Amino acid sequence: MLKSLEHHLGHPDPQHAWLSRGLLIGVAVLFAALWIGVLGPLLALIGVGALVVGYALLRDVRAGLVAVIAVAYVLPFATFPFDVGVTPTFLNAVVGAVFFVYVLRVATRREQRLEVAAVGVVLAIFILWMLVTFSLGIIHSRPTPTILRHFLELLLALTMYYVVLNAVKRREDLIFFTRILILAGTLSAAIAILFYLLPVQTTVRILNALARLGYPGGFGALRWIEDNPNNPMRAIGTAVDPNVLGGMMILVGGLTGPQLASPRPVFPRWALVGMYVLQLVALFLTFSRGAMLGFMAALGVLAVLKYPRLLLFMGLGGAILLLLPWSHAYIQHFIEGLQGKDLATKMRFGEYKDAFRLIRRYPWTGVGFTGSPDIDLYVGVSSVYLLVAEQTGIIGLGLYLLTLAVFLLLLWRRWRKGMPDAQLESILLGYGGALVGVMVSGVFDHYLFNMVYPHMATLFWLYIGLGVATSRLIDREDK
Repeated sequence: MLKSLEHHLGHPDPQHAWLSRGLLIGVAVLFAALWIGVLGPLLALIGVGALVVGYALLRDVRAGLVAVIAVAYVLPFATFPFDVGVTPTFLNAVVGAVFFVYVLRVATRREQRLEVAAVGVVLAIFILWMLVTFSLGIIHSRPTPTILRHFLELLLALTMYYVVLNAVKRREDLIFFTRILILAGTLSAAIAILFYLLPVQTTVRILNALARLGYPGGFGALRWIEDNPNNPMRAIGTAVDPNVLGGMMILVGGLTGPQLASPRPVFPRWALVGMYVLQLVALFLTFSRGAMLGFMAALGVLAVLKYPRLLLFMGLGGAILLLLPWSHAYIQHFIEGLQGKDLATKMRFGEYKDAFRLIRRYPWTGVGFTGSPDIDLYVGVSSVYLLVAEQTGIIGLGLYLLTLAVFLLLLWRRWRKGMPDAQLESILLGYGGALVGVMVSGVFDHYLFNMVYPHMATLFWLYIGLGVATSRLIDREDK
């Protein structure tokens, strides 16, 4: 059919060719008019976008990865306007499509060699253990369709590591995806700053418009320190939660930082400076202390290992932030957190205490992903590591930490061998630094393993996959 269509469109007779093209355009216009009439302009636009993405995915899994990055950073909670038992999200669609296409490539042997690396081996064991603990958990609590979907989302997020590692094998691909991540993260930062600076009523109107895509609307969607409107507002952008937005800024900021000092950056340096400022301001406006500590850890590690000039950028960034009108409130908020005096910190300490009670009662396998079997205990704590232990037990936490340790060791050993290329070195250290930052922030936040925020787990394992892919690429070029 496609060959016949190509024959008519490219017919040697000009009149035949133009008539064929005119008929095709006419059919397309009629179809578009019907689509818009039935669905409305917004939904029709979404549908056309989905068709374009689907077509691109079938041609190249890398196109799907671009869609995953764009959705995860810009519209992570957007949903489709229909229900199939559960309401699917944009992220469900693109991640599911990428995974399906990649499995299809493996099944049809278009993917000749499947790479996993040592990180992938340990990760596979952890995924299997998650399935075991999930199965044990449903004994005491029946999963709802929403819980099943969230658990599947979390599993697919972890498998992004394998897809990325096998999709990115050339220098050009690595540089391309690094650029896409920086651009998407910067766009997310710009949106967050815009929402923050606009009048509150205007921001609420925008959020109400996004409510058609499943976002929370109204003034209740806005966030303030300690949920008190008398305190400074916290930036959320399209990430819904300020701490989650802070984690997103750690990832993109840690990746951008080494490019500022690299002799061969992936963007012009003046553009990188502008993007870095946006990322830093967005991070500051979240008032997330855990995210700021993680960001400082990321740049601190990079400065110590290779780029001492980053200390200068950190100092200049700090000086600029101190000039902002919210600086006094931010510093006070930060100090109160360190002293454990504010309400949020006291609540976090209470969560830690309750988490240790649950882990002591169910130490080895945890309670699974469907809830606590005991009425006096609950699942949920502001620490990714304690959350992993609650749901998968000490065994699961050990496997999770081992996976991260193997990854960091892999990058460390590759860097210590010597780097033949300054550009690849800055990219390798960027992924490593960004991930160290969110690992540190994970001590105080749970978004890397929380089923409510699958886009953060997706980005996290996508970054790990790109870090390992960078190491593999350097090994090949070194030989």
